[in-house]
Amino acid sequence: MSANGSPAGKQPTATYESVFLKACRREAVPHTPVWFMRQAGRSLPEYRKVREGIPMLESCMRPELVTEITLQPVRRHGVDAAIYFSDIVVPLKAIGIDLDIKPGVGPVVEQPVRTRADLARLRDLTPEDVSYVTEAIGLLTRELGPTPLIGFAGAPFTLASYLVEGGPSRTYENAKAMMYGDPELWADLLDRLAEITGTFLKVQIEAGASAVQLFDSWAGALAPADYRRSVMPASAKVFRAVEGYGVPRIHFGVGTGELLRLMGEAGADVVGVDWRVPLDEAARRVGPGKALQGNLDPTLLFAGRGAVETKTDEVLRTAEGIEGHIFNLGHGVMPATDPDALTHLVEYVHTRTAR
Repeated sequence: MSANGSPAGKQPTATYESVFLKACRREAVPHTPVWFMRQAGRSLPEYRKVREGIPMLESCMRPELVTEITLQPVRRHGVDAAIYFSDIVVPLKAIGIDLDIKPGVGPVVEQPVRTRADLARLRDLTPEDVSYVTEAIGLLTRELGPTPLIGFAGAPFTLASYLVEGGPSRTYENAKAMMYGDPELWADLLDRLAEITGTFLKVQIEAGASAVQLFDSWAGALAPADYRRSVMPASAKVFRAVEGYGVPRIHFGVGTGELLRLMGEAGADVVGVDWRVPLDEAARRVGPGKALQGNLDPTLLFAGRGAVETKTDEVLRTAEGIEGHIFNLGHGVMPATDPDALTHLVEYVHTRTAR
């Protein structure tokens, strides 16, 4: 920590005292902060315009384009934090894994990782591999002023599921077969991914990110005992890698109601909750000492303003008494969402929770 009480590094005092970071630290706030997963993206016409004709992975490697896309929802919606525009497979691409993001499909890996020999392809990530990230975050922090920037990465299990399956999966049969059938190889794979992910988050923090979120999008496919034994050690290693920076660490997964306590124990300061578990119940499961983030069902935004407000009030009621709440959706913004619905939701939460 620096002498003025802000984390050592590049954290301006105004950013450190922002409503989002104060909520992450479970401090008193003038209103509940709001940001949205996938807020920088497909629901915005200005996003579609600047991305026109540019493949996803290429767009993640253009600092000026990343800066513009990251800023768009801050300008339009007035959210309390920006999240760095990228993709969870960027560090894998940066170390030479032959993959692409296919429109309508998702990340596709040309040669899946299935054997011990395949681990050799997962070399260490260096800051030079992702110099465009450092450049983009430098541009962003100058533009954002006191608005915090959230860095992010995919968690080892979710990255492993793409690498082993070769692409998106609903059953994860190849990943789980390795986890159960060759636990030593599985552990080594996740440990290698934890090293890569830890470095990727360090690069973002050292460039100026004020918080980081670890997305374990597919961890909900696991039973708690399997998560604790076969996944949690790698996620904990990622969180330990950035612990010394003093920035809040957020942990989020989909369908992880049975894993919430373990996800907090892995090292998170803030636990993200999807829409399936009310926040008061999530607080009971997580236990004391953690802030919570969530958790409006993103499909509610298609139901009309009245329904959104009613359900938002319900979310806010379940968050009463929680020490540190960041309002978010229970998953990412869906592509067909009306941007005006998001703008209104930010205003509504700010007004309803004004103290």
